[in-house]
Amino acid sequence: MKYTLTPDLTTGNALIDSQHRLLLDTVNTLMDACSSGKGREQIQSTLTFLNDYVAKHFRDEERLQMQTSYPGYPEHKKFHEGYRQMLAETSQQLVKDGSTIKALGELNRIVAILVAHIRNEDKRLAHHIQSM
Repeated sequence: MKYTLTPDLTTGNALIDSQHRLLLDTVNTLMDACSSGKGREQIQSTLTFLNDYVAKHFRDEERLQMQTSYPGYPEHKKFHEGYRQMLAETSQQLVKDGSTIKALGELNRIVAILVAHIRNEDKRLAHHIQSM
């Protein structure tokens, strides 16, 4: 199943939505590679992208939250910090074990966590920003 930026994932904030679209497109590229038997070749570049993406995207979101005095900022930032740690651990495991089916499953699991975060927390943030 491919990820698409459906209404339940759209925040209405152009910056956030464009970054989310890039994330979903990159994950879909990995899934396409898996479907054609080339997932192991794509997993490292996807994980590198995800690390870079998270650093920039979370920084951008946190800046928006501070600029708009978002009341959920402490909890949102706490999620970001925990997610960065989880991603770092997954990256370290991939370096240690290589591009295995297990690594691919773990990458899929942490992407699903991020998508759930978008669906819930990022939507709340976007509503707050739009109400300003």
